[in-house]
Parts: sequence; structure tokens; C-alpha cells
Amino acid sequence: MKRCLEEKLIEWKNSPDRKPLLLRGVRQCGKTYLLKKFAEKYYTDVAYFNFEENESLQSAFEGDLDPQRIIIELGVFRGKKINPGTTLIIFDEIQFCNRAITALKYFQENAGEYHLVCAGSLLGIALAKPLSFPVGKVDFLTLRPMNFYEFLIANGEKLLGEYLTELEPNAKISQLIHEKLIMYLKNYYLTGGMPEVVRVWCDTHDIEKVKTVQQKILDSYELDFAKHAPSHDFPKLSAIWRSIPGQLSKENSKFVFSQVKKGWRAKDLEDALEWLISAGLVYKVYKIEKPFLPLSAYADQTFFKLYLADVGLLGRIARLPADVILDRSDTYKEFKGALTENYVLTELMASSGETPYYWKSQNKAEVDFITQAGSEIVPLEVKSTTNDRSKSLAEYCKRYTPNYAVKASLKPLSGDDNVRNIPLYLIGRMAELL
Repeated sequence: MKRCLEEKLIEWKNSPDRKPLLLRGVRQCGKTYLLKKFAEKYYTDVAYFNFEENESLQSAFEGDLDPQRIIIELGVFRGKKINPGTTLIIFDEIQFCNRAITALKYFQENAGEYHLVCAGSLLGIALAKPLSFPVGKVDFLTLRPMNFYEFLIANGEKLLGEYLTELEPNAKISQLIHEKLIMYLKNYYLTGGMPEVVRVWCDTHDIEKVKTVQQKILDSYELDFAKHAPSHDFPKLSAIWRSIPGQLSKENSKFVFSQVKKGWRAKDLEDALEWLISAGLVYKVYKIEKPFLPLSAYADQTFFKLYLADVGLLGRIARLPADVILDRSDTYKEFKGALTENYVLTELMASSGETPYYWKSQNKAEVDFITQAGSEIVPLEVKSTTNDRSKSLAEYCKRYTPNYAVKASLKPLSGDDNVRNIPLYLIGRMAELL
């Protein structure tokens, strides 16, 4: 499966300032697969070590942290010499060996000729307690679930994917191509971007098998809660996690702590919520009342929405039947907006890595996302259908006269220089298309 992050890995490999690389991401988003495929394509050898599967590896990091000694011992352990430049060293699940994390500093300072990449879950790395974290000695990349473009490629639609990436801002998309992309978009709403789910869909097109894999992933996440979290936080983590679909589908989708469970308040749940955010499983989108730079200075820390890192898992937690996504259904109307917003957010995160905000003016108007593109602040209104009328966006534009405003919907690419309609399947290229 093609992953866009491979281009960043190539840049890292060729960089004269290369440092040990730490690839972070939620569990089961494809970190190990990507690194092994990268090694196969661009190195003559790969030395792979998994600290979760083989606890004895930790003994190589006991005593001193001399990288030359460690490399020799690891080479003897695998029965093959590790060569600088031609062997890619992979430390997988590095969060299970705190001293290995500390050792990255010495690899950078004293063994820069070796190419070393590490993979770890966001939560595990956040919770690991190395002797000292190698600040400034490590390069970082974050892998997220597959975006819509990667989903197209996985489905054998290389030409269609290239067509999307090469579209000019004023291009006209034929109805034939537009309808085909909408079909794939609905399929993506069903599957989301977890690589194993996408693989099962591409191989079988069996919705029941897709749901089975999604449920296994969700179950594994809850097992992670039990493994990593203090025992008193586990029920809170699960309760917050399961409440997100219902909170998003409300007309006012602000996250309300008391709706997680009657009697629970913010102070009871804030620590558990931070666990989910640190794990990369949820995104926290703050409200702003004034869209001025820097946006963070105008964020209301007490007023936010929560979204999941994967739109397919959102639908699975909500137990949303596949047929209501693929066909029109009035019973799906309320949740459709929430699902579409979650999709848009994951596409924005995949393209920029920056969490947007949303704008709300008392109870009069609300714009779904406020993003920053260079020095421009761009309001983005999300519509799940072809109806792109938006009183809230009109109110925002009247009040702040932005240079750019975007409506994301099922309508084709259109609009003038100020207000652009960008189809949902192209929202990952929003900054380029403005």
C-alpha cells in the first residue's frame, strides 16, 4: 500500500543532517509495514528488532550506551553484521525499552553514519520514562491512518489518484469522474484509513469482514487502556471514547463532560481525556470567537469538540449500518454531518498536521473549521450533501471579510476567488486549490 510519508523518509535518508528517526502514530496505522517496505526499496539490508516481542533485546542497552558496542551486539544477535549506510536499523515498539530511547542521543552524536529508524505508539512513547529524552537529537515523523488519496491507490485507482493531485484550481471535473469519486468517498466513510481494514475491503469488498477487523482494532485499543492507564482511569477512558459519536451528532456538538456519564464532571475526566489525546486516538478542536493571529491566543480552552482519528472507526463505534451511508436515509441525517466533519478533519490533519479550530458567535452562527494557510485565516464550512448554503459562513464573511472562504460539499469544484466550493474528495488539497 502506497503511503505518502514515504517521500519524507526518502528525504530523511538523503539528508546530510540526518538524525535517528522516531516514527510515531496510533497503534495499527501501518508504521512497521511502512518502515519494512522502505528498507526493502532503498537499502540492501534491514536489521529489525522488536522490543515488545523480544524482551531480551533490552540487555543490549544495560550498562553503558556506547552505540558501537550496541551495534556489534545486535549484529551478533541476528547473525549478520550491521553496515553503516547500507543497513537500515529498525527499533520497533521502542517504548518498551526506555534505555533504547535514551541511547538515541549517543547514536546521533557518535554513530551518525548508521541509519536508524524507530517506531512506537504515540501513547507508549508519551508514557515511557527514559533516563533522559534525546531532545534535539532525534528527527520526528507522524504516521496517521490512510487518507482518501492513499485509499484510492490501494483500490487500484492510480490514474484517478494522479488526476486528483494534478487538478488545477479552476479545472472542471466531468460528471463521470465526479460520481466515481463520490462512490469511493462513501466507501472510505465505511472503511476509514486503518491499513488492515483497507486491505480487507480491497481484497473482499465484504462489509461484514470490514466491521470485524474494525471491531478487533477497537477492542485492542480498549486493551491498551487497561494496560497503560491507572486502573481508576480505565472506566473513564472507555466512557469518553464511546460517548464521542453521540456528542458529535448533537445539534450543538460541543463536548459536554456531564453527558459522558451522569454525575461526572470535567475535573473527574480531564486526565482520562488527555490520555486519549496523547495516544493520538482523538483530536480536540477548540472554539475561537475572534479569527485573529495567532489563533491559539483566541482559543477557549473550556469549549471544544472531540473527533476520532479515523472516520471508519467512528462509524463502527456508532454501530452505523453500511446501507445508510451508501444510500440516502432520513434516519442517518443527524449523524451524517458529524461523520462528514470527522472525515474533513482527518484529511486536514493528514495534509498539514495542524489541528484547526472552529468559530462560534454566541448562539447565532458556527463555522465548522478555521484553518491557517500561511498568514491567511480560512473559514471552512462542511456540508454532507450538494446543498452548500451556509448562513453561518455568510455571517462570518460579513463580519471579518476573509480573503478566502471554503465550502466543502458533494458539489464539483467551483466558485470565485473569495468563496470556493471544494468537493469533499479534494479537501486534502485545500491549501493548494485556493
